[in-house]
Amino acid sequence: MTTAAKPQAIRMRLNENGRIVIPASIREAVGLKRGQEVILWAEKGEVRISTLANRVQRARQLARKYVPEGVSLADELIAERRREAAGE
Repeated sequence: MTTAAKPQAIRMRLNENGRIVIPASIREAVGLKRGQEVILWAEKGEVRISTLANRVQRARQLARKYVPEGVSLADELIAERRREAAGE
């Protein structure tokens, strides 16, 4: 994601189908590309939009707070399942 030099606000109107077009200047400021998958959600009375890649990165950052560096939760889960299977 690129960062705009200064915050941008553009006043827009929904069309008759309830749609808006994200202006090129806004798309460029946040690094949105044609055909890219995005996530859209409502939060605290606002509509938010983000790329899937940015949301995954954010989730990883949040998880990293609770998982020490170098620890793989996937590997730990697999090892736990193998121990459980061996005990059956």
